[in-house]
Amino acid sequence: MAARFPVGQRLRVLDVGMGQGTQALRLARAGHTVTGLESDPAMLEAAQASLAGEPPGIRERFRMIEGDGRETGVHFRPGSFDVVLCHGVLMYVEEPDAMLAGLARMLAPGGLLSLLVRNGDALALRPGLAGDWDSALAAFDSDAYTNRLGLKVRADRLEALTATLAGIAAPLHAWYGVRVFTDLADNDEPLPPAAELARLLTAEDRAGRTEPYRRVAALLHLCGVRGDRPGRED
Repeated sequence: MAARFPVGQRLRVLDVGMGQGTQALRLARAGHTVTGLESDPAMLEAAQASLAGEPPGIRERFRMIEGDGRETGVHFRPGSFDVVLCHGVLMYVEEPDAMLAGLARMLAPGGLLSLLVRNGDALALRPGLAGDWDSALAAFDSDAYTNRLGLKVRADRLEALTATLAGIAAPLHAWYGVRVFTDLADNDEPLPPAAELARLLTAEDRAGRTEPYRRVAALLHLCGVRGDRPGRED
């Protein structure tokens, strides 16, 4: 966002599948007007509890709607947002193309569509590094996997999503790998000391921008731009 828009510009942001609102709150604190769309009542309740502790100015910039990312046309007019975030959602959608087309329609010209997806080209890596050879071998021939919540979900591939983004008039502008070195860390593992954490994050950031490491990351972060010309990929 900082690279795409002028410094200090107040953006209209839609966070689809916002969860407990961690990401949306950060953007509201930064001065942007944020709409969070979430279908899970428990997550909405958690986000509302977090928002209640914020100053009045931030609460005024943040609204929440109970709804599904596949129904954005019901809630909003086309071109209503400068940025649409859809992070950690597509893996729960069996046929994502229609949903992505709807998200792209929500963008104003030049708007940014940000996706965070499971990397279908690296599904064998986590079970392989953990020594689960049956799961690793099965992952070579499937886009399905079981996530850390025990749910059967699906992964996306860079090539297919690149074609989809081009087809919905929000072609790929930049992409990154996420969790190259740290995917095997337990969810409840404590953070390392500050100096070590800084080095870890620096290494992850560099790997996520560098070939060939970014291609084997657990997750892919793709940024499409409404009305942009395809071509740039780093």
